[in-house]
Amino acid sequence: MKTNELNMKHVIDFKYVDKGSLNLVGGKNASLGEMIKAGIRVPHGFAVTTDSYRNFIKETGIMNKIYDRLSEVDPENIKELDLTGDTVRRMIIKTPMPRETQKAIEEGYEELSQEYHDRNIPVAVRSSATAEDLPTASFAGQQDTYLWTIGIAQVIANVKRCWASLYTSRAISYRIKNDFSHEDVLISVGIQKMVSSKTSGVMFTLDPTNGDPSKIVIEGSWGFGETVVGGYVNPDKFVVDKITKEINERKISHKHIECVYDPAKDKVVHTDVEGDMQLERCLDDDEVRELVRIARIIENHYGSPQDIEWTIDKDFSFPENIFIVQSRPETVWSQKQRTPILGGKSSYQIMVDRGLKRIKINS
Repeated sequence: MKTNELNMKHVIDFKYVDKGSLNLVGGKNASLGEMIKAGIRVPHGFAVTTDSYRNFIKETGIMNKIYDRLSEVDPENIKELDLTGDTVRRMIIKTPMPRETQKAIEEGYEELSQEYHDRNIPVAVRSSATAEDLPTASFAGQQDTYLWTIGIAQVIANVKRCWASLYTSRAISYRIKNDFSHEDVLISVGIQKMVSSKTSGVMFTLDPTNGDPSKIVIEGSWGFGETVVGGYVNPDKFVVDKITKEINERKISHKHIECVYDPAKDKVVHTDVEGDMQLERCLDDDEVRELVRIARIIENHYGSPQDIEWTIDKDFSFPENIFIVQSRPETVWSQKQRTPILGGKSSYQIMVDRGLKRIKINS
């Protein structure tokens, strides 16, 4: 993106941000920039900064109206909570965006379109809050994402919808109950080239069922990852040993629906998967091993177990078709205080011991 003062204030390319940019671009976007620096393949894009959001509510005069409404809400009163959230969201969506912010987003989208020689390139518009993806709190999924957004008018509209999603009933209640000040939680928005997903899913750098750090667990299904993340299908599951790299488990499930872009309807839809594909594995062994290789790089880079979202582009060849679209700290087992086992050995020592034992047996 251009680096003049106007654009740097309102938008910033992912490649210029990292974990130190949390307050400027939120957790999700900061993680994308951090992974780019670690050599991970991430779809290109840019962030609409928290400065843009802050300027929007200040310059348009709605900031005090928002916080006054929120200061009176009772998180235990569901009806009142819903009414307050709906009022604030409509206020944000109906208020015009300041011209300088809109111009910066227009220029960022135009440059991304030129990069891929597509005048109206499809993008994902994703929320990225400053209190998101923290090791000690689970804000994941509280704000909105809009897939396959085409054209600057729709991009601008979806940026405002992402801003508004900071005030869903769930998000408001969570902040109040966990002592996060509404004024202290800001929101950035990522605008990222859309991947033409053949298959997508999630992977954990430990076993989420029991916290075993020697395993990587991959879950996937056809189309965009929303069917897996949202629990719409039982995904295929692959369990891989970190040390031996053996695929210990291949569980192929009945994947009856997929999330795809429908050109005729010009929107993302859930549709039936064709008969033979429903029980066909969505990942081959080479793809599983490549995902494992990437997962280990990400975990080593962050130094902690990760919850990672991935997707495979049907328009590219392996392995350049594998992209990472998000990585966040794993927040369940990572927070548990586990007692030492096997004579007080560390989890790493246990992993190595187990791996060497298996290698020795196989030799």
